[in-house]
Amino acid sequence: MNQTNNLGGAPKIGFVSLGCPKALVDSEDILTKLKVEGYEIAPSYEGADLVVVNTCGFIDSAVQESLDAIGEALHENGKVVVTGCLGARTDANGGNLVQTLHPKVLAVTGPHASNEVLDAVHLHLPKPHDPFTDLVPPQGVKLTPKHYAYLKISEGCNHRCTFCIIPSLRGDLVSRPIGEVMREAEKLVNAGVKELLVVSQDTSAYGVDIKYRTGFVNGRPVKTHMQTLAEELAQLGVWVRMHYVYPYPHVDNVIELMNATAVNGYGRVLPYLDVPFQHAHPRVLKAMKRPASSEKTLERIQAWRAQCPDLTIRSTFIAGFPSETEAEFQYLLDFLDEAQLDRVGCFAYSPVEGATANQIEGALPDEVREERVARFMEKQQGISTARLAQKVGSVQTVLVDEVDEDGAIARSMADAPEIDGLVYIDYTEEPLQVGQFVDVKIHSSDEYDLWGTVVEN
Repeated sequence: MNQTNNLGGAPKIGFVSLGCPKALVDSEDILTKLKVEGYEIAPSYEGADLVVVNTCGFIDSAVQESLDAIGEALHENGKVVVTGCLGARTDANGGNLVQTLHPKVLAVTGPHASNEVLDAVHLHLPKPHDPFTDLVPPQGVKLTPKHYAYLKISEGCNHRCTFCIIPSLRGDLVSRPIGEVMREAEKLVNAGVKELLVVSQDTSAYGVDIKYRTGFVNGRPVKTHMQTLAEELAQLGVWVRMHYVYPYPHVDNVIELMNATAVNGYGRVLPYLDVPFQHAHPRVLKAMKRPASSEKTLERIQAWRAQCPDLTIRSTFIAGFPSETEAEFQYLLDFLDEAQLDRVGCFAYSPVEGATANQIEGALPDEVREERVARFMEKQQGISTARLAQKVGSVQTVLVDEVDEDGAIARSMADAPEIDGLVYIDYTEEPLQVGQFVDVKIHSSDEYDLWGTVVEN
């Protein structure tokens, strides 16, 4: 049905959230503000008076998914506000891409534009009178399970990688004040969150745009800096997982934190580093406008593992970059053999509209790009299988995500939600709880996951 006539009750908003964890945080911010104003959140199109779609506009498949979601919302509900990265994209004539393809949408905004979204909602669905702000929990509305949450520390990026259009969509780096970040983190922990996942476009650059300005955390002067933030978050008694880390020199100091034992219960910066290397061959890295070289990267990896033997390294790579030769791709495969990374994702190069890499001569056919991704993942699968097999017989501290009649599904320190592996826990007489930390002895493994039994205290 096109719209619901919600007589006598608070207006209801439907919400579709697509894209990366940064977009998810934007969705949480919008939902929180809507709830503060007294709107209710509808679980379906049919029960909504208006639908907000938060889009992704990065790779072609994500663009298509977002466009399909907008079309579905228009068909099922009829009143749609679009926000997110796709909202900032233009068509060939310089017009707004979303409005060109879906002219019936009520309004379109770009990313991290919660106030503009609320303005559009107010225009088409006036906010209710006398909202009860205590209907919203202190930590705001979250789309993640109660025991983990994403903590976004900055917007935008100062890098100009040739395959990426994020700076044109989200702008240059803008770091959040460290006091504000810590207040949000404390609210999340007080609400029961056991794992904080720190996200941004470039976590290592946190604070560089404001020259590492001193802020205040509970009255104490604290620098706006990645290492200082990690130290502060570790004191909250929960797992802290760092994502999107560029290998700047000061990252070495954070590795030392990762090697430290837990503080304040289970609180620690996890020995887990998410570093988007993207490639290994020097010429390809230069064409991508990426820092570092494979030789220096291998040296850093060896040094990090010497500092922190339990370190898990996750990375992402692009196969089939324009002009990439077979020899250069083989160089990348050889790098995998030497680096022995724990968790890896690989994507076929996508000619995103507006990316300067599209101007590079030597674009590769789709079948070549996809074939290289398949070979890459086959190579990494063998590496992952061997590395996980080394954990059989060990005891791992895990965080329980799900519980059923057969046992439980959890994650170790080496596993971020949604993107990494799982730990399957055998049935226990005493039921486990979601969000519980337990020690598990690993008895088997495969390419990506582990199986184990709870260690009785």
